[in-house]
Amino acid sequence: MDDVPVDIHVARGLIVDIAPAGALPVAGESIDAQGAWVVPGLWDSHVHTLQWALMSERVRLHETTSAAEAAARMASAEPLADGRRVGTGFRDALWPDAPSLEVLDAATGAAPTYLINADVHSVWLNSAALRREGFTSPDGMLREHDAFEISKRVNAVEPSHGDRAVTAAGAAAAARGVTGIVDFDMAWNAEAWARRVEAGFSSQRVEFAVYPAELERAIAAGLRSGDALDGGSGLVHVGPLKVITDGSLGTRTAACTHPYPGDDADHGVLNVSPPELVALLTRATGAGLSAAVHAIGDRAVSSALDAVTATGATGTIEHAQLVRHADIARIARLGLAASIQPQHALDDRDLVDGFWANQTAVGYPMASLLRAGVELRLGSDAPVAPLDPWQAIAAAVHRTDDGRDAWHAEERLTLDEAFAASVRSAVRPGDRADLVVCGADPSAAAESTLRRMPVLATLLGGRVTHTA
Repeated sequence: MDDVPVDIHVARGLIVDIAPAGALPVAGESIDAQGAWVVPGLWDSHVHTLQWALMSERVRLHETTSAAEAAARMASAEPLADGRRVGTGFRDALWPDAPSLEVLDAATGAAPTYLINADVHSVWLNSAALRREGFTSPDGMLREHDAFEISKRVNAVEPSHGDRAVTAAGAAAAARGVTGIVDFDMAWNAEAWARRVEAGFSSQRVEFAVYPAELERAIAAGLRSGDALDGGSGLVHVGPLKVITDGSLGTRTAACTHPYPGDDADHGVLNVSPPELVALLTRATGAGLSAAVHAIGDRAVSSALDAVTATGATGTIEHAQLVRHADIARIARLGLAASIQPQHALDDRDLVDGFWANQTAVGYPMASLLRAGVELRLGSDAPVAPLDPWQAIAAAVHRTDDGRDAWHAEERLTLDEAFAASVRSAVRPGDRADLVVCGADPSAAAESTLRRMPVLATLLGGRVTHTA
């Protein structure tokens, strides 16, 4: 980051020159940034795109402080076009009362009502919703595979509806300087992204994942990680095979070495057994697909690394929120990247201090991974956290967002390290003209300013996708 005023000259989607201001003639259109600061285009390396886009249509439960309050909030919710009432973002692990079928039924009656946990690994349904979906649960809570199935069903809106929502959400992301996302929607994303681009989506570059249920379809279609998608106008590329191997901290299902408090038999769950994971990675690797392995608890991380060792798979460990000391070095030796979400460390700090108090592995490592030689990729896990790379960067650099001291300050990143984990290009001749014009100097910004960085303009391949 340099304070010397320059002109950045762009042609054919690339930066062709950077010269002192006024030194070279300007051809074609220009943006007068009036001395603002320019950084490379920002990426979010973990997004559930459609679910994030649809969140604006759902009841926000992020600030609810009890099961009773969340149920009451849903009682007055307007149903969607399909008759469902859908809320999102609750965190029952912080509530003093447990979700129950009785509480939700009393508040919501016969209207099918769905509450999606902030971590998406559990959902709370009333009796009408359980009947509608063909599930049973004594307390109305469904977890892991069952919860994912419910989320897929409520996300299954008309394609045109979903595409409009994604396009609008993409514009909002461009307004925060986002020029690329990695999409982890639980769907057949190849078809969806070709359709969205044809309908006009053009605000980000996209890499999309394939899930195990669609692995054979992807192989039959010849999809290989890194390849451009037919019909994607050069913006959309095939990403990895995504495998969710364990649960989450908020749902108390992340697979850990030591038990959760209060139940010596509760170590979380492995959604995919080690032999199953080896088989999946073997098949994907042989077909040219990299892997993105969701592993939150230390037991799941170890299982993922064992599978990578056995198969030679490449790709990322997604989340890596609890990692054994020895496994930090293993991630580096295996050449894997760690795709992490810094805001989760702040949102979960009180849960960690409770549910993981007896764990001996490293909680929410960032600096430890980087010092070991692991490539970091920052993201949000939207809609779990807002799709805002400035929030992720601020969380990584400051490890606090509420006035408390930095949580495990030893794991903080420097600003340069956080930026390096948030971009895939540079402001230099020959690189793609994916650029963000900032209204404040990031290198001098306080935590609050960095988190809310004013974005004056965003360019994708030299094309303006946002301007203030």
